[in-house]
Amino acid sequence: MGDSMNLIVSLNKKVKNMDIWDIGLTKLSMFFSTLCLVSLIPVISTLDWYIYLIIALIFSIRPMIKFFGK
Repeated sequence: MGDSMNLIVSLNKKVKNMDIWDIGLTKLSMFFSTLCLVSLIPVISTLDWYIYLIIALIFSIRPMIKFFGK
């Protein structure tokens, strides 16, 4: 577990060097990577819309707590 903590600390330091453009471009690259994944595995796109909403809400819990919590 010590190595993984060192990795997280190292990545956190590198993320602090990113500006708003870097973060925005990272989000766009993840968006288009997701589109690529859906085109390669079309069964993913057959799920109902509320499944995606539930997954998005689950993944947004921790960032929202961090953002609005303190």
